[in-house]
Amino acid sequence: MQVTVEIPDEMATRLAVFGQEPARATLEAVAIEGYRSGTLTASQTRRLLGFETRYELDGFLKAHNVWEHSYCLEDLEQDRRTLQQLDAEGRLKA
Repeated sequence: MQVTVEIPDEMATRLAVFGQEPARATLEAVAIEGYRSGTLTASQTRRLLGFETRYELDGFLKAHNVWEHSYCLEDLEQDRRTLQQLDAEGRLKA
């Protein structure tokens, strides 16, 4: 499927200044958000961006500060509770 997106000229110019083709920048933004939100799998994101390997995708995601299903505040809180419980039971090793 082909999708056409209109970008204001001043924004397209800014993208070009950073060395990016506006069409590619838009595609990458869609891929990043799709992956970040869980709408796209790693495989789908890799194919959308035209990467042949997962290694290429990992490098792209790292360069854009996208971490695989990011560690969220709830994860931190759960880990904190687990550490407190282990400490209280004397099972936490330093």
